[in-house]
Order: sequence, then structure tokens, then C-alpha cells
Amino acid sequence: MSAAPRAESTPPFDPAAAARMLDKYEDDGDFDLAETERTAAELERAADAHGETELLWRARLLQATMHEYRGDLAASARILSDVLAWADANERRRLQASAHRVLARLHRAMGDMGASLDHSLQCVNAQDDTTPVSIRIACVIKLGDAFARTGSPGAARERYEEADRLAVETGNVYKRIMALNNYAYAEYEEGNGEQARGVLARLREVAQAHGMPLGFSVLDTVARVETLCGDHDTAEQAALAALDALRSEELAQDADAETDLLLTLALVQRRKGDLAAALRTAVQVQQESARLSLTYNAAQALFELSEIHAAAGDYKDAYLALSEFNAAQERLSSAERDVQARNRQVMFEVAEARRQAEWFREQALRDALTGLRNRRFVDEHLPPLLNRAAADGSPVTIALLDLDHFKRINDTLSHETGDQVLTTVAGLLDSVETGPDGFAARLGGEEFLLVVRGTDPGSAVARLEGLRHRIADHPWQPITGELPVTISIGVSAATPDSTQRTLLSQADEALYRAKRGGRNRIHLDPSAVTPPQRRRWRDSAALAS
Repeated sequence: MSAAPRAESTPPFDPAAAARMLDKYEDDGDFDLAETERTAAELERAADAHGETELLWRARLLQATMHEYRGDLAASARILSDVLAWADANERRRLQASAHRVLARLHRAMGDMGASLDHSLQCVNAQDDTTPVSIRIACVIKLGDAFARTGSPGAARERYEEADRLAVETGNVYKRIMALNNYAYAEYEEGNGEQARGVLARLREVAQAHGMPLGFSVLDTVARVETLCGDHDTAEQAALAALDALRSEELAQDADAETDLLLTLALVQRRKGDLAAALRTAVQVQQESARLSLTYNAAQALFELSEIHAAAGDYKDAYLALSEFNAAQERLSSAERDVQARNRQVMFEVAEARRQAEWFREQALRDALTGLRNRRFVDEHLPPLLNRAAADGSPVTIALLDLDHFKRINDTLSHETGDQVLTTVAGLLDSVETGPDGFAARLGGEEFLLVVRGTDPGSAVARLEGLRHRIADHPWQPITGELPVTISIGVSAATPDSTQRTLLSQADEALYRAKRGGRNRIHLDPSAVTPPQRRRWRDSAALAS
């Protein structure tokens, strides 16, 4: 009688070997997705069975990373939330740093640059002596990326150089190439073509010295830098090579990797003059971004479409695409939206095209309902206005205005009635004398902004008080019936070191105090008191009729 076949024995679980395997996955970045997913699941089960809790959570972190690379951002975010909660509760700083690093990438893909910067900072702050140098370098690179994308190029350069130094000291060639590539791309985004070429030259020297081919991410950077510098043929070759490299292997990649490369290709094709190909590529980006819920890249595709239509002389479609781009930008949740959105004017060759382009541009800077300037105009024009005023010493007064109990009008009457009130108030605001470069704008909802230049704060407040009375005394009965319409105003005044953010913050605090003080009144920030007059402004409340 033959013996029964011997069952294969399962190799014993080695926690140290499992930890080394996870270290490699966290450090490498180039691995087969399907194989890594299987390995992560197996490690999680084994760690759970043997009571290795930290290894279990590290395996789940790897699974979250794989979901991110597959484009399932929601699944990745759910796992990361649990991982970070456990790491925080158990003070596992290495796991905290790794989770924050992935969350920074995740929020960048979803268009939330403020959250991406926050997680990048937390990634660096969570590091201690137990954090491997490779993770430390990756976190510093990610922080550089976040600084670059939120308008702090100097801070970004410092982080990239720090990451490069750490990589040189530890002999980590892969991380060094990553740091230099992201550095070059940040310089490209700042419009510094030659500086970006210089960083890429350093990168090529490193890659050649170690026999490493340029990956798709580096080739994408090369394409953008070369088209910025005017070499569109080289740029197109690099863009196509990047896509080939990405599609040739099942490598781990960010969810937005292919759409990023396609956006580069569309840009290069447009600048090269191949508008038909550029249009096809941009539409492909839209479709992929919609499928993967990539709001940032979807918005960038709209902007690229507006540029393509403008280059083709189709100004109406260019304006419509630009309007959709602006709406998409408004929907992005980042608090740093004002530093992300940059207005670009298309230059046209013929006089008629120039006139049409200027008209469309003007419309893009105005609120569609009221015709006043919009937030995009404020973000574009207020900072240079403050710089000019600081240089020549001319006074600037800022007023935030908010309709009182506006929700009651919408709810009691209708939104159409509310729109009538907004347009009427906008007309009254537009009649205020704002001086050279001053303007009235609607910031959104029932909130407005007045910028008065060339007159002292006291005189500006007198104009605002007159406006407040005109709004309160306007014959509203045909529009709102018995419901009154009044406005509260918060005022601040510029100093030589004022910025848009500080001024609006001061005016917003003053507006809050006007609301708390009873509404239908003006409240002044201390900056709006004119010292030479030695006169103290108090809240100006409406007189009883």
C-alpha cells in the first residue's frame, strides 16, 4: 500500500524578514502591482495570526498605497485613516510619517494642495531616530513639492537640496534622482527654463554614472522643460517616450500618472502647432480624469482646451472652456486656491482676434450675475495695487460688505428675488468713488468688496456710510415687500507691509464685529483710524426711522 502524499509545510513566519520586505517596498517604488497586492495581503494575514500588530498595520499601509496607484483613492483614504489612527494612538512615529507621506500624495491627486502641504509637514515632524533615512528623504522631497505647489519656491529649493544631500550621504541613487527630478519640475512651474535644464543636467550625470535609464517621470519633466525653452521636437520625443515607458511595464504609479503625462503631451503638441492632436489628447485627459475622480487634472484639461481653442482662433469655445476651468477651480477645496489659479492671456495675431480675446478675458474677470469684478480679478489685481500704493505712499482702504439676513430673502421669497437684490446692491456699490485703481467686486454669495485708493481712511469711511444709508433707504418694497435690505461693513486700511491676506483678514474680523454689534453698521479695524486726525471712529449704526 503506497504512502499518502506528504503535505507541504508552510514556512515559519519571520517577523524580521517581513519587516525587511516591507522596508524594500516602502523604499523602492518600482514594483509589480499585482504581486505587491498579493504580498501585502499575505503579510497582513501572517502578522495578524502571529500577533505582530505593527507589521499588520504596515502591511495595510502598503495595501492603501496599492489602492492609490490603482486609482481607487476612496479605498486608499479609508485604510490610511485607520492606519494613522492606530499609529497616533500607539505613538509609532515611523508609521505616522509613512502614512502622512501617502496622504500628502493622495490629497495632491484630489486637488487639495493645502491638505497636501499639511500632511507633508506632519510627515517631516513625525520622524525620529527610528525613521529610516530613505523615508526621511522621501518626506523632505514631498515637503518640497508641497511648498512649490503652494507658492513658496525658495522653501521648496531648500528642501530639494536637503534631500539631495541626504541621498548623496547615504548613497541612495534612486532618491537622489527623485529629488532632482522634482526640483527641475518645480523650476519649470516657476517659468525658470534654464535653471530647470541645469538641474536636469545634474540628474543625467547621476543616472549615467550609475547606468540607470531615465524613467517616465524624468522624461515628462524633460518634455516640459524643453518645450518651455522652445525645443518642441525634443519635447515631443520625450513626452511620447514617457508614455511608452509608463505603459510598457506594470509599475507602481500615482493614480494621476498617465493623465499628467497626457497633459504634457497636449501642451507640447499645442506649442508645436499640431492642434488637432493636442485636442484629442486633452479630451482623453478629461475622460480619464472623470473615470478616476482626478479633479485637479480635470481642471487642467479644461485650461488646456481653452488654450487649444484660442490657438485655433475659436474664441467662443476658448472662453467657454476657460469659464468651465474657472468653475472647476472654484470647486477645489484647497485654501490656497488663490495661489494655484493664475490668469493667462492668450496673444492673438490679428487686431480683430485681439479685441475678441480682450472681451472674453474681461468677462472672465467679472461676476456673471452682477457684472462686478470677481474673486479672480481681486486675486490678480489687489496684490500689485498694494505694492504700488506702498511704493508711492498712497492710502488704500478695504471694505468687506455683507447683506444682512440675506438667507431670509431667499427662503421667504425666492432665489430669483435674491438675485434681484444682489444686482441692485451691486449697482449701488459700483456708484461709489473708489479712486485710481480702486474697484468693487463680488466675492461670492452676498459678500462684496470695495477697494478705495487715493483718499484717507476717514474720507473712505464717509463714502461707505453714505453707501450704507443708500442701501437701507432704497425703495425695496417692489422687490422684497416688507422685508428690509441692509448691509454690514468691516473696514481695514493698508500699511506699507500689508498683504492681501492680512488686509482681508482684518476687514473680515471687523465685519464680524459689525454683525455682532447689531448689523446695518460699519466697524473699523484699528488700522483704518487715521492717526494724524486723532479721531476715533465708532460703529456707525442706522438711526431709527
